[in-house]
Amino acid sequence: MSGPNTSYDPVEVAALAPEAVDQAVADALAAIEAADSLDALKAARLAHAGERSPLALANREIGALPPSAKAEAGKRVGQARGRVNAALTARQAELEAERDERILVEEAMDLTAVPARRPLGRRHVLTVTAERMADAMVGMGWEIAEGPGVEAEWFNFDALNFDKDHPARQMQDTFFVDPADAGLVLRTHTSPVQARSLLERGVPLYVAVPGKTFRTDELDATHTPVFHQLEGLAVDEGLTMAHLKGTLDRLAEAMFGPGIVSRLRPAYFPFTEPSAEMDFRCFVCRGEDTGCRTCGGTGWIEWGGCGMVNHNVLRACGVDPERYQASPSGWAWSGPRCSATASPTCGS
Repeated sequence: MSGPNTSYDPVEVAALAPEAVDQAVADALAAIEAADSLDALKAARLAHAGERSPLALANREIGALPPSAKAEAGKRVGQARGRVNAALTARQAELEAERDERILVEEAMDLTAVPARRPLGRRHVLTVTAERMADAMVGMGWEIAEGPGVEAEWFNFDALNFDKDHPARQMQDTFFVDPADAGLVLRTHTSPVQARSLLERGVPLYVAVPGKTFRTDELDATHTPVFHQLEGLAVDEGLTMAHLKGTLDRLAEAMFGPGIVSRLRPAYFPFTEPSAEMDFRCFVCRGEDTGCRTCGGTGWIEWGGCGMVNHNVLRACGVDPERYQASPSGWAWSGPRCSATASPTCGS
């Protein structure tokens, strides 16, 4: 930058000459007009309006001028810089409008289009099986009942006619909840819901009970300490074992297809009398393959226990066994026993 010069003529300083200032403006306007993007406009701004631009350097020379020359030179350079800044502002608005319009087109979304959904997982086979069985029972007019996993010992055993010395009441078969004298267990079957339903809903009663149960079983191919059951309880006047078998046949068909029938074998359970084990025809070999791995070549798959509700169970739940059992007129069944190991009886 030049020092003070009292005899200075502004035209003799090249940066402040009118031709130089006009040329700097012309170059700036041409660069601004040629900028086809915001990035290009930014580069033009730095080159023609930044601190090292020709007009900025010319503006610095004004400070060294004598007072008589500063006004005219300052006006000339100020007007030039104003034209450049105005052109930059106008071009900035144009390019931003073009960008926004382009974004609306390029990033437009069709909100009516059906998205391509990728399933991130699937529902567990036990959940699907339990819901299918519950749907079949609801389709026959039954209700679904549920109960707690931590159960009172009275509901789990006493109300179901289990003697005090029954093996199932020992710690090697049942999970007891601390403290030991609390009278609480992890329910060993869904049958406590039978007693709860009789006490809460009364009779006549038709309920199906799906749920998780717990026993101290060693883990193997068909056993696990945590498994699932579905059982049913019907208490009404005029019911017989024929109604029981017909219901089980219908449930087996709903789960495994037409032609699947059941059979009953004599058995013993504390809460039913008479009692039976229920099997259904193998849904893989249909009883025609002696080498079938699903049924072990027998043609039948064990599903669970069933029978007429024991008089003692009805009495414990406030139901008159002379009215609702003499016909006989109440029955219960339980099963299948399903675990995550996919035992054949869980229908997976």
